[in-house]
Amino acid sequence: MSLKIKHLNGDTTFLLTCSPAEQRAPSNRYGRLPGTFSVLIDPWLSGPSTMWHPKFLLSKHTVPSCISNLSHIPEPNVVLVSQDKPDHCHEPTLRQLDPTSTLTNILAVSTAAKKIRGMKHFHPDRVHALPAYSSKDHNSVIRFYIPPLSPGGAPGEATIAYIPAKMDMSGLHNAIGITYRPPTAAPLPTSYPPLTEPSTYSNFSSPNAYRQTFNSTPTPPDSPDSSTQRPRSLSNSTDPSTRSTVSSSSVPLSQASSATTAPSTSLRFTRPSTSHTSHPSVSSTNSTHHFPRPAKTLSLIYSPHGLAYSPHLIPYATHHLVRHAALPLSALIHGFDRVENPWYMGGNVNAGIPGGIEIAKSLMARHWIGAHDEEKENSGLAVMKVRMKKFGVGEVRELVRREFCGGGGGCDVRVLDCGEELVVRS
Repeated sequence: MSLKIKHLNGDTTFLLTCSPAEQRAPSNRYGRLPGTFSVLIDPWLSGPSTMWHPKFLLSKHTVPSCISNLSHIPEPNVVLVSQDKPDHCHEPTLRQLDPTSTLTNILAVSTAAKKIRGMKHFHPDRVHALPAYSSKDHNSVIRFYIPPLSPGGAPGEATIAYIPAKMDMSGLHNAIGITYRPPTAAPLPTSYPPLTEPSTYSNFSSPNAYRQTFNSTPTPPDSPDSSTQRPRSLSNSTDPSTRSTVSSSSVPLSQASSATTAPSTSLRFTRPSTSHTSHPSVSSTNSTHHFPRPAKTLSLIYSPHGLAYSPHLIPYATHHLVRHAALPLSALIHGFDRVENPWYMGGNVNAGIPGGIEIAKSLMARHWIGAHDEEKENSGLAVMKVRMKKFGVGEVRELVRREFCGGGGGCDVRVLDCGEELVVRS
């Protein structure tokens, strides 16, 4: 499987495309292979970014984006908006998205979600506020169910979690964690008991859609209290090969449906099962069948302004990433430059190098991609007292090498030029 990271502008707009192992299956009508899951992050392609009034803050790109319109990329499954600031939540660019799309959902921090709904460009059911992650709240992780590649195969799963800084008056510092486990086409051993299927689906817009039963990759069971919660979820696609159910539950995916008819585009509620099944070991010594091993999980953390690993990211790492076998971290998208304002203007703007090194080292990141370091054309009162320390990619590599006690060669540090992409394989 692979994670493709493409930099669409000179700042912090990225397109992530997660795909299963290379397939010979043809692309569907959405121009993608089955099982693919894509995320568009903080889209701002062109035009100025103004906060409150041009005299307060006016920003312009100095490097043209590699595309002029969002119609030039395949429709993403998710548009992720990490802040309500206009360089992350850029209304003219967001309006380039098709408001009638049944494939794309917009996930945004609460203030940005309110702003996007106020545009009245999208149906309200397509815009969702991200809950703050809590290791004690199963509903704080958004989960996407990805159907198996063929009947009898195992489903995949993508998750999105929003981790904000506590007591951050500026609202700038947060991180968003993304994981992807691919679906498979081959069946799993029949002696593996299926995981528990959510027992109730209320599908208001597509009541006649049917479901198939299939075996799922064994996954560690959830804590017992998860059986008492009723997660909220929604279907996000009419594309049967990439149909996902967005669910803020940590109930393991299992014997669920792989509908090949048009699924719902409205909220779907599920009731998790009250029991969990253990998974005995399986011996294939006398078998002539070749079953796939349980799939690994790709993982990425996006934090353009930075977020302290301790204490903010530790719960997500120890409870979510470890549980989903998503370490080492596949990629970290985090700024290099450190930017400061006076305390009365909000203080630190971009954490830069120190925070990024701590995350990369703690999570054993395979790749670190710089973000939000474009030398934009800025003017206004907000930037009059800004202090900035810039770091080149060579300097960052050397600092990483030192911090990793000479072993920093395992972390690939780089800056992606506008239009450049990195493919991470697992």
